[in-house]
Amino acid sequence: MDLQQICQQIQNTARTAGDFIRQERLKITSEDIELKGKASLVTYVDKTAEKMIVDDLRKILPEAGFITEEGTAGADGEKYKWVIDPLDGTTNFIHGIFPHSVSIGLVEDDQPIVGVVYEVGQNELFCAWKDGGAWMNGQPISVSKTAVHEDTLLATGFPYYNFEMLNNYLRLLEFFMMETRGMRRMGSAAVDLVYVACGRFDGFFEHALHAWDVAAGIIILQEAGGKVCDFKGGDNFLFGKEIVACNSNYFPAFFKKVNEFLG
Repeated sequence: MDLQQICQQIQNTARTAGDFIRQERLKITSEDIELKGKASLVTYVDKTAEKMIVDDLRKILPEAGFITEEGTAGADGEKYKWVIDPLDGTTNFIHGIFPHSVSIGLVEDDQPIVGVVYEVGQNELFCAWKDGGAWMNGQPISVSKTAVHEDTLLATGFPYYNFEMLNNYLRLLEFFMMETRGMRRMGSAAVDLVYVACGRFDGFFEHALHAWDVAAGIIILQEAGGKVCDFKGGDNFLFGKEIVACNSNYFPAFFKKVNEFLG
């Protein structure tokens, strides 16, 4: 299997979906917004973009199953699966702000091997394939070299439906607010991960995530030299709904603090 070629094909798919999302951004009205759950929104743009993506990916790898946010297609034990978030950051999109992104990952036996994240607002396409390095708009990227709290800029996502860890979350945020250069909450986990991959952020953590939020970003981060784990230091970060992502130098100190409060 030529993963580089597959990655190139996915990039074309992601850009096509991103162009559609960009065209529809100013057309959205309140009548187009559906509520899937508490603070979880969806529009016809999400659903249409996902169908476009699925139709394209079926041509690239017909034997693969699908894990999709909007349920356009499913999986039944396939070795390869596409993991798709057609519009990561839907709330941002609805409110006319960035970032929002297209996230497409390919996993083999539930291990990410190809990933593409297209951030629509800045027209930045991040991609990676296993053992092929990580790239942004055709240029190689790598994680930062920062090693101590005082020099880091960090990212997280705020809980919006699962608040069982809220008190510990706030205590951890308090520590990072006081000890680092600052915290950012972008509203797209896929973008958070690729921003760590290219060195804009030094670390990222979040819980109550889904596989489609992180599958593509994980392989991009890993190929850029970063590390990823769950809150306990294990490898249940694709389906475990929690993730710690960081550059290699800062990882020991960053993980230790996240694990102290959330592990």
